[in-house]
Parts: sequence; structure tokens; C-alpha cells
Amino acid sequence: MKRTAADDIRTIVESFLGERAPLRVTCWDGSSFGDPGATVGITVTSPTAPRRLLWNPGELGLGRAYVAGEIELHGSIFDLLGLRDQVGGRDDDVALRLGLRDWWSFLGSVRRLGAIGPRPTPPPQEARLRGRRHSKARDAAAIRHHYDVGNDFYRLVLGPTMTYSCAYFPEPGTTLDQAQELKYELICRKLGLERGMRLLDVGCGWGGMVLHAAQQHGVEAVGITISAQQADLARQRVSEAGLGGRVEIRLQDYRDIDDGPFDAISSIGMFEHVGLEQLTAYLGQLRRLLQSGGRLVNHAISRPRGVGGFDRDSFVARYVFPDGQLHEAGRVVSALQDEGLECRDVESLREHYARTLRQWVANLEANWDEAVALVGAPRARIWLLYMAGSALGFEANRLNVHQVLATNTAPDGRSRMPATRAGFVTAATGADADPSEPRVLDHAHT
Repeated sequence: MKRTAADDIRTIVESFLGERAPLRVTCWDGSSFGDPGATVGITVTSPTAPRRLLWNPGELGLGRAYVAGEIELHGSIFDLLGLRDQVGGRDDDVALRLGLRDWWSFLGSVRRLGAIGPRPTPPPQEARLRGRRHSKARDAAAIRHHYDVGNDFYRLVLGPTMTYSCAYFPEPGTTLDQAQELKYELICRKLGLERGMRLLDVGCGWGGMVLHAAQQHGVEAVGITISAQQADLARQRVSEAGLGGRVEIRLQDYRDIDDGPFDAISSIGMFEHVGLEQLTAYLGQLRRLLQSGGRLVNHAISRPRGVGGFDRDSFVARYVFPDGQLHEAGRVVSALQDEGLECRDVESLREHYARTLRQWVANLEANWDEAVALVGAPRARIWLLYMAGSALGFEANRLNVHQVLATNTAPDGRSRMPATRAGFVTAATGADADPSEPRVLDHAHT
């Protein structure tokens, strides 16, 4: 009987996932194998896919093949990525490892498929940064790679709030848009914002936090970003909201801010880009910019103790967050206090981020054709893969997200902090406010 591509692809798949993986696999010659009743499956459209695995036998090789269209996925992306649990491991960047016997079997299959050859060129969507890591120029290039892919694409995924960070779902029926506004409100309350205060939002994105703080709390706000596309849309949203006199959007690196002090500082979803070696410099700069007695909220993805961040050869590092690094929450607390800031509250929103990501995935899948038209199929695949994989990472505690509240406590020891967490509500909105009640907010500026 003539040997088919499926005979050797089966060997490769089973080397990585075992013999009982519940999926159906179809190959470029029409041959197939696997569970006929499986609800998920893959199509291998080219022998270049196993060649990529030969050179990068793990998630990077698989990711490159998927981005290039050499592997197509069918069924629930969450169920497909859930197969990773069959190979064990806790790292978010699961490296699929083969034993010596499996390697010989794998190599034989690749040879029979005619797939042995030079290393395939990575898809052009892969980041190629140059220069010293976390220099201003390289950080700007990393941010452009991730954020300057088109505001219309992000609007499809994120919804009208244009908020690209973990939302806050206090009730089962809370919608994504409500949850994003409630997240901003939660941070505003932790910061104790009052009318006339001066707020700095570091990594302001498309302006959601500064708009909310100005509209709902009457502050004067400065938002900074090093993404030109974000800055352009944020300024447009500020203008449309009639807040040009109270909100300023700057295309500026945090290292270049020199017009403090600010009464409060928020950093939401930016800390992941700072880098381990810049941790002290970053927090030191924020402390210098913060008024005595002022508050800082650092909202960032974190890693559990003993779990790595974004490995440089991971799919996420190559295609999504080049140079991104995750910090362990305890280290962040220690670093804040080493810089003279007093840590007052730490809150995990891990399950909230899983729910946020699942809703972003649903938005992308519901608008798939339009997304592909805007950014192309390869980049749409990148975002689908990374968001779904991240959702599973948060659900499995391979990833976490923490809001850390710190104060630049005055020399006399007075912090102006409320006595309990309930005071986050009364300090910002009055004693009768219900923190779980979504507020009626103006979305006209979106």
C-alpha cells in the first residue's frame, strides 16, 4: 500500500502529543488520520510545516507554520490549545520536548516527507529588533511592532472603549464595555482622585483612563505613549469629548517626563514593556514625579513564583511582545519599597483577565473577515493564537495580573489613605456609592 503524508505526520503528532490526542488531522495530499468524532482538528497544507518543527521543535516552529498558513486550525481554538496539557509543564511558553527515541522517529518521518532542508524563512510578521535592549529607540520599535497595526483592527477586537488591558467584572452579567469602565473607576478610587488633581497615566494607550478620570473625577490629566497611532486616536477622542483643556496626550517616553509633580500616577498594562533591568529606573522615575502623599497604581501582568516570563524564543516574544518581560508580584512590591514608595494594597485580577481575553477572542472571531481585510490573515492568526493561549494561561495560573497600590508617603508618616479598602469607594465617590454598580458613562468620544 502506498505510503501517504498522513502516515508520517501521524508519527510526528504522536511524538509530541501521544497516541490518543482527540483531534483529526488532514494532510496536503488529502490523506488523514485521527479521531473521526473529534470536534477539533488541523490541516497540514505544506511539508514546510514539519521542516519548521525540525528546526524549532516547539511552540515557535508550530506558531511560524500557523502564521504562514502551513497549518490550519478547525474547531474551538481553546480546545485545540488545551491539548498542550497532555504534554505537561506549567510554563506559558511550553516547549514540546522529545526523547531520543522519539527524535529518531521524528527525523525519519521528516526525511520520508521530503521536508529535510534549509531553515525556512520566518514569516515577515516576526519582530526583528536592533540595538541595545530597552534603549529608547528599541523600546519604540517594540511598541510600534505591537500597537501600530491599525486602530480599526484594535476597535474590532477591543470594542468601543478601546481598552487593551484586563477588565473588571464584579457581576456575572457585566458586559465588556461596562467592565472596562469599572476597571478605570476602580483605579480612580484607589488613587483617591478628586477634582483639580493632576494625574499622569503612563502608557495611556488610546486614552481610556485619562478620559474616564477627567470626565468622572474632574482631574487634569496627562497621558503618554510611544505609539504614534495610539497618540493620534487618543487626541481625537479627547477633542471629541470636549476635554482638550484638561487632558493632554503626549508622544513621549517615560524617561523624558520632567514636569512633575503629579498628585497621582497610573500605569496600566505598560509595565510589561519596561524590562527587568529597567525596573529600578522606572519606579525611581515615577517616585520623583509623584507628589509627597500621592498615590501610584501599577496594573500589570505578572508571573507566579517559579514560572518564567516571555522566553526570547517563544511565540509571544517573537510575534506579539518583543522584549516584553513579566515580573513576579513580590519582586514588584520589594522594588517599589526599595525606591521609597510604600506598598498599601495588592489585588489579583487573574480570573478577570481570562474573561476579558475570551471576550476579545469572541470579538475577533465574529469579525474575522473584516479583521483579515484590515491586517491580513497572518496577523489576525497571531492575535487569535496569543489571546486564546493567554486566556488559558490565566485560567491555569501560568499568568496573573496584579494591581499594586503604593504611596509616596510624606516624611511625617501621613499617607492620607482610608482606613479600609471600603474607603477606596468613599474617598472617590461618596459614602453611599456602590462599587459594583456600573455607572452611566458617555461613550460619544469613542
